[in-house]
Amino acid sequence: MSDQEKLLRRIRASQFAEWELHIFLDTHPNDCDAAKKLAEYQEKTAALVKEYEQQYGPLNETSGNTSRWAWITGPWPWELGEEDDG
Repeated sequence: MSDQEKLLRRIRASQFAEWELHIFLDTHPNDCDAAKKLAEYQEKTAALVKEYEQQYGPLNETSGNTSRWAWITGPWPWELGEEDDG
């Protein structure tokens, strides 16, 4: 796995943690510890995205296709073969 792929995985993991904490806070809005943890992950994700974009360019490149169905033309996550590295 390349350094770029490793960094992208770290970004995705941090984004996943953000999303899970966000969902948790929907049902536990008064949990201050979870709110603090969410803020930490948001900062971490922003830093990782900045690092990625400085090294490899924009993370969310637009293909110029403005069709709302353009997302379906790319490979699906299971077609990328990321699970093969054991």
